[in-house]
Amino acid sequence: MRPLADYPIEDLKRVYRILHSQLPEHMELMDSELMHDLQRILQRRAREDGVDVSLHAQWAAWLNDGVSLRGV
Repeated sequence: MRPLADYPIEDLKRVYRILHSQLPEHMELMDSELMHDLQRILQRRAREDGVDVSLHAQWAAWLNDGVSLRGV
């Protein structure tokens, strides 16, 4: 089995969006190490693309569209 970070970024985003959408019904996901690790990997990649992950709009746009704000 390969590390999460080795999977294609679009696959990781898709899995994260699906898991995140289930939080209201499955609050235990908030404490999941997998969810935490996945978010950390994605936030690192987003920062590399120039996204300020503390700004929800930028983070959401990157997660949903793969928008890169590098050079903006």
